[in-house]
Amino acid sequence: MRPNEITEVLNRPISKELLARDLTRLAYVAKDGTPRNVPIAFTWNGSEIVMCTTKNAPKLPALRGNPAVALTIDTEVHPPKILLIRGRAELDAVDGIPDEYLQMNGTYEMTPEQRVHWESEVRSLYHEGMVRIVVTPTWAKLIDFETTLPSAVEELVRRRAERQRG
Repeated sequence: MRPNEITEVLNRPISKELLARDLTRLAYVAKDGTPRNVPIAFTWNGSEIVMCTTKNAPKLPALRGNPAVALTIDTEVHPPKILLIRGRAELDAVDGIPDEYLQMNGTYEMTPEQRVHWESEVRSLYHEGMVRIVVTPTWAKLIDFETTLPSAVEELVRRRAERQRG
């Protein structure tokens, strides 16, 4: 997919709504060769998906060995809206808590008091730092079931139209 095609998909209004959500599902290949798919908080900075994790997370050795990832950001309503993204994970170990981590967890419903307590817990737990997992999209597809469909369903629609014409 060319960069301008990726940008076009990610700049659609529905894509922007999905990129403003809290959670994505990160798919990768584990060190034992089996697939993994984990929910993880993220933020979109306009060109990259940024996720943060602990320095001892089991996914890190796997991502170092095979940085190819797929992300799914979707809704829980009918019809679902689904943003699929593929890319390569770049790992960036940082001291302290990355600003993105605090931002990506900022939309959960918390009272101001809960937020203060949560931030205190985060700072004491992750005092040794975190790892930023940064994914620059190399492929993207939006499925909204109104203007776009999964490719297999698009094929069925095309076949049905051919049958109806025939």
